[in-house]
Amino acid sequence: MRKLPVYLLLDTSGSMMGEPIESVKNGIQVLISALRQDPYALETVFLSIITFDNEAKQVVPLTELTSFVPPDLIATGTTSLGGALSLLADKIETEVTKSTPEVKGDWKPLVFIMTDGVPTDDWLKGLTNLKKVRTGLIIACAAGANADTTILKQITEVVVQLDTADSSTIKSFFKWVSASVSTGSQKIDSGMEAETIKDLPPPPPEVNIVL
Repeated sequence: MRKLPVYLLLDTSGSMMGEPIESVKNGIQVLISALRQDPYALETVFLSIITFDNEAKQVVPLTELTSFVPPDLIATGTTSLGGALSLLADKIETEVTKSTPEVKGDWKPLVFIMTDGVPTDDWLKGLTNLKKVRTGLIIACAAGANADTTILKQITEVVVQLDTADSSTIKSFFKWVSASVSTGSQKIDSGMEAETIKDLPPPPPEVNIVL
């Protein structure tokens, strides 16, 4: 079976401490429960979580929805976004099955990046590594006013901004992520892939598309 890999890259730096990180944890629960109610997603979606603070680490490897256990996230340290992009590239290389002339591999990974700050490491190096692997749609979310949308725009054309990193806004973002993943899995059922923001459901009012 061809899987639809979904990678969440989540900022767990110190500025996410308190309400933001708790909201992200709740958001992941919302995401999982919504996707588990979707028969298309249950069949195809595999989910991984990569966190980045002083370093980037994969806290959940690519896992099918039925056996996914949400990790306990702790906010501390700096914002190693470049490390997260490099780690994502490595994991796509090792976890996503490539197509061969005989066998169709997995679908292109959907990637969601959420950060509330500015990278503190060499993000361009990470981006160079990521560009070497085959990804599908990458969606970057700037949570709150301190995130740098100009940097995110260089990583992907699809950037959304949350005015605040409070619980209701972050929950709205994760609901939209789950709707986007569901749409992606339904498209795949008809043999297509989500390629642009237009292929996703329109975001809620709290989630602004950065043009």
